[in-house]
Amino acid sequence: MTDLYAFGDVYDQMVSHYTADIAFYVQQAQKAEPPVLELACGTGRVLIPTAQAGVPIWGLDLTPAMLARAERKIAALPAGVQARITIGQGDMRYFNLPQRFGLVTIPFRSFLHLMTVQEQLAALVNIRRHLRPGGRLALNFFQPNIPTIAVHLTPTGNALKFFQEWRDPETGRRVVCWETRRYYPATQVIHERRILETVDENGKVLDRQHHSLTLRWIYRYEFEHLLARAGLEIEALYGDFDRRPFNESSNELIWIARRAN
Repeated sequence: MTDLYAFGDVYDQMVSHYTADIAFYVQQAQKAEPPVLELACGTGRVLIPTAQAGVPIWGLDLTPAMLARAERKIAALPAGVQARITIGQGDMRYFNLPQRFGLVTIPFRSFLHLMTVQEQLAALVNIRRHLRPGGRLALNFFQPNIPTIAVHLTPTGNALKFFQEWRDPETGRRVVCWETRRYYPATQVIHERRILETVDENGKVLDRQHHSLTLRWIYRYEFEHLLARAGLEIEALYGDFDRRPFNESSNELIWIARRAN
């Protein structure tokens, strides 16, 4: 079984439908003092639209395969857009850049890949160090859903289920994705296993890939304390990318935090 992020092309196919957050992060970048830094920039899903909107942006990611895919996509852009993009390999806990930023972003729940409080604090403190005074951090992750967690703790909760499907853009073949999850409430960890099957028009499986993903979910007030310990002040908490306030029915926790000094 391989890490999902080891396959940039597969990742792109899996998330190509997801665009709900792009306008939000682009607008935050346009309001910020340039340049902007995106952590866990992946294959450029948010980074490239930000540069296309006229914002100078740096991107860091831990996974070489994701960066390689991003570089190929950036190489196909107009020269003026390419000139606004700087990308490289880096860990959000330990990166050290000479630049200071008006905005740091972590889209698409990537902060949840940090497995311990120590790692989370290391990242937030490091981010604060790279922000200009008054600079902001924008990130989002999902609101933990207690009923969903409870269902997955039942004997049938970890059964393999249909997740999504798409057409491979190169072959035109249908790709069917199955998923199973295991929740560990004591440590707030989710282990996901995804099985991708490439099938022909008769439904015959031509290829099968196994990928894994591990996340650690975070509760609202837990993250408020993390921000405070890292020296970041909460400016806004939204429940949707249209900036509606967070409430009980919100699926997302979308944070804007500021370095005060």
